[in-house]
Amino acid sequence: MTDTDSARPAEGEARGPRPSRLHSLMRFIPLIAPVLLWAVPCWVLLHAGQHWPLAVALVGTAVFFLGLVGMPLAMVRGHGRRQQDWAAIIGDTLLGASWVLFTWSVLLGVLLRATLAVTGVGDSQDRARIVAWAVLGVTAVLLTWGYAEARRVPRVRRIDVRLPRLGAGLDGLRVALVTDTHYGPLDRARWSARVCETVNTLEADLVCHAGDIADGTAERRRAQAAPLGTVRATHARVYVTGNHEYYSEAQGWVDLMDELGWEPLRNRHLLLERGGDTLVVAGVDDVTAESSGLAGHRAHLAGALDGADPDLPVLLLAHQPTFVDRAAAAGIDLQLSGHTHGGQIWPFHHLVRLDQPALAGLSHHGARTLLYTSRGTGFWGPPFRVFAPSEITLLVLRSPRTATAP
Repeated sequence: MTDTDSARPAEGEARGPRPSRLHSLMRFIPLIAPVLLWAVPCWVLLHAGQHWPLAVALVGTAVFFLGLVGMPLAMVRGHGRRQQDWAAIIGDTLLGASWVLFTWSVLLGVLLRATLAVTGVGDSQDRARIVAWAVLGVTAVLLTWGYAEARRVPRVRRIDVRLPRLGAGLDGLRVALVTDTHYGPLDRARWSARVCETVNTLEADLVCHAGDIADGTAERRRAQAAPLGTVRATHARVYVTGNHEYYSEAQGWVDLMDELGWEPLRNRHLLLERGGDTLVVAGVDDVTAESSGLAGHRAHLAGALDGADPDLPVLLLAHQPTFVDRAAAAGIDLQLSGHTHGGQIWPFHHLVRLDQPALAGLSHHGARTLLYTSRGTGFWGPPFRVFAPSEITLLVLRSPRTATAP
């Protein structure tokens, strides 16, 4: 494994992507989202013709009002200046629960109620109560299942990736990918150790962490991240920053990963050599790095590739899939990314697609660039994953120059 230094940013290189439609929309979400998330289920469950006893209606309305007020307050205390973990846990859990409750209040409040009316089931009060109980039942099941999905050790997803420029000596190269571990308010040190044990069973040649290690500084989340030091790879362990590092003193995370034996690929590359063939393994800072104001941090692809033989295949780590436009323009062979969480809690994936070119899995971009987007190894914020399972990914690189079977 050969190390190459990064170069200074090229004059005139693009300084980052324009704000997306999702980013523009998100300016207004903090104002209207809490009201919608709590008011809509309150109406569907309590005031849409159920005619519950007065005590039930009053107590239920009070609960929803407390959620509407308490969720933003808890999130401010948890994720704002005070960084109180107990408040973050409460706020994040309420956010996830209200999202699921809102989603199924809308879907069942419209579709199920219409179906009951068309089929002539009961009177209007009966139908309203059936919908209410159905919403509560579905929400309870999905939250229970989603919590278990979020907290378990991810299953390994294995995929063969054929790279036309890959030399025969590199055929079968095993690349393990973890990303978006998001160590945070819920202590997951034991989970982290079990994830690392699973990665070690893969006997990977190259292990990659594609960013968003944690929510919180390296000093604060060190115990949860420490098991990453036990990860084994035949050739190298490499890491790039994600956007969440830039909320929590990114340089501290770069330094900690270096201390744990990982190679931070901050706009530079390594050469992985096997069987007489070479693969360029490059990495860039997250696309939000420059706006963080942290000196020397920016997504600089030209610097990452400086000095690399243009005839060699390139594997690029870039936290966000949206970087693939620049990767494709540069003729990158394979980009590995995370960031999307596969949507994490359905149907949030529809909003993710407004911001990113891919949600999960392998996709083709430009003339030869492949993008693999992981659904992530951990979870952000709400401790739930609904129809978006986490993953540890094993990518087996295949060369067209050999007939080796999988």
